[in-house]
Amino acid sequence: MGGTEKKYVDEAFATNWIAPLGPNVNGFEKAIREQLGNEAYVAALSSGTAAIHLGLELLGVGKGDEVICQSFTFSASANPILYLGAEPVFVDSESDTWNLSPSLLRSAIEDRIKNHKKPKAIIAVHLYGMPYKVNEIRAIADEFQIPILEDSAEALGSTYEGNACGTFGDIGILSFNGNKIITTSGGGALVSKNKNYTDKAIFLATQARDDAPHYQHSHIGYNYRMSNVLAGIGRGQMEVLEERVAARRANHKFYEEALASFSEIDFLQEPEGYFSNRWLSCILTPSFEIRERLRLALLEENIESRPLWKPLHLQPIFSDHAQFMDGTSQVLFERGLCLPSGSNLSQEDLEYVVATIKNVLS
Repeated sequence: MGGTEKKYVDEAFATNWIAPLGPNVNGFEKAIREQLGNEAYVAALSSGTAAIHLGLELLGVGKGDEVICQSFTFSASANPILYLGAEPVFVDSESDTWNLSPSLLRSAIEDRIKNHKKPKAIIAVHLYGMPYKVNEIRAIADEFQIPILEDSAEALGSTYEGNACGTFGDIGILSFNGNKIITTSGGGALVSKNKNYTDKAIFLATQARDDAPHYQHSHIGYNYRMSNVLAGIGRGQMEVLEERVAARRANHKFYEEALASFSEIDFLQEPEGYFSNRWLSCILTPSFEIRERLRLALLEENIESRPLWKPLHLQPIFSDHAQFMDGTSQVLFERGLCLPSGSNLSQEDLEYVVATIKNVLS
């Protein structure tokens, strides 16, 4: 916590604004919009997953439709496809950013059109805070007239060519889950330059209640709006977002410099024009065996690390769905490791992690 969150929460209690509306919700949405450069409208919701669900529905995804989804990501990126009775089509990553491969995306779209299943949407993810290849993905999406749902759950504070992540898709989503760079305990947001989308999202997120003096419903709605209490936490967190990004980037820089002499350890570099919030500091090792040696050695020292995301096309619940792979994400999963990356890590913590890694590699 940054320190001012309690002030906003206390205001919510003092004014009896507890429900999923109120000054903190409005203030939080305003703060997010300003952080995004006033480039998009914002609807604060109960989770990033809820935002993906609503986003897909707003883009017209329904039963039997196909949605292209980056495979190298957390399952929450794809689960809402199944909520709607649609089918995910998984596409592999490229090695420059670890995100959606433009060449495989094109192959997937052409194949599905050939099979009379033009995808209804593309879910592209800014993994670990690193922007995907925005211009290339957008050019392909526009060529085939397929909207993009931009999963920016891990990328608040990241930019591409000076513009904020979350503003590149037809619809973008953010997450404020407890493990993200800032948190509202649980929460998310749907953002779009199209105000009709955010207005419709708020309508659907509040049980789709029609404008009538009685309770009347012409659409299926959801209970997805963020509470005024949690939005108060979010307002305080937004005040320290720049500090959080700076801390995460400092962690990454320390690891990179401290381990520079070990040629077997690789870090994901920022291409020109990319700015990552470095939500997590990740390394690539030469093999699965060395990755596991490092992970277990760290665990022995009570240091938690974790393999990179297991690709969704390798997950039991998704293994039967269409996939367009070249092996990139599987190699990343087998060789990659997320190091401790919290914004409150001390210098002593960082040095302890590095010392343990050096001891194994030496």
